[in-house]
Amino acid sequence: MPSLPKTLTAAMADTVEQVEAAIDVLLPRVDLPEARLFEAMRYGCLGGGKRLRPFLVMESARLFGVNPACALRAAAAVEFIHCYSLVHDDLPAMDDSDLRRGRPTLHLEYDEATAILAGDALLTVAFEILADPETHEDAQVRCRLVSALAKAAGPRGMVGGQMLDLMAEDRTFDIGAITRLQRLKTGELIAFSATAGAILGRASPPQHHALQAYAHDLGLAFQIADDLLDVEGTEAETGKSVGRDEGANKATFVSILGVERAREQAGRLADQAMAHLDIFEDRADMLKQVARYVVDRRS
Repeated sequence: MPSLPKTLTAAMADTVEQVEAAIDVLLPRVDLPEARLFEAMRYGCLGGGKRLRPFLVMESARLFGVNPACALRAAAAVEFIHCYSLVHDDLPAMDDSDLRRGRPTLHLEYDEATAILAGDALLTVAFEILADPETHEDAQVRCRLVSALAKAAGPRGMVGGQMLDLMAEDRTFDIGAITRLQRLKTGELIAFSATAGAILGRASPPQHHALQAYAHDLGLAFQIADDLLDVEGTEAETGKSVGRDEGANKATFVSILGVERAREQAGRLADQAMAHLDIFEDRADMLKQVARYVVDRRS
């Protein structure tokens, strides 16, 4: 993979550090009978990761001069949702994975019941964080954040996409159905992440729309790159099991388009995503670099 621009590398590393610190505070170690649950939640959230979604939150918030401390709380909330989804995705009843971020999946490190409860707890804590006045002084802004994240994560978003993903194991999906599946499963949470800053910063409708359009194309480009990694990547590179889609006989962008056409489509989507940000001029350069990064990554 081409090396990341130093500015993006440093910025993403800084976000990782900030988000890890925020998670450590928001999910403290406790001396309670149910401490095992908190330990499992921390295991599911503090095991590394690119923190792409929190980075999108922080960068979109920066466009509107949002207090970084407020943006960081929203970034942590979306990461809790993302991590909960990974914990549940890895369960035997779902993808039955044994490796995540280079470590045993949570249900193997603890047990299946604890993994289910840890995922449930991460999901609900995310909304507790967004609803807290520390996230924003305006209750209407907090309500908009809660509503937007609920839609992105629920049956009309990520969970609906997960249902379609399970159905894809024994049904034939065409390119339209695969696109919708991935828009729901992956794209909606990415869209929330890219527009959370606009909500926090009370952006104008055109600014909000530009970020939403950017996120739409970014999310599809991200998923095509993921499908390519499942075919071409290794467990050492990705930190998770590879070849699962082919093994489950699932239709993907790669299985339908082929490797080269899928790679070309990801590149076109990244270009389109960057073009949507022209309204922000050079203030959105970091977000533009992210669009290129998601299609070139090897993990």
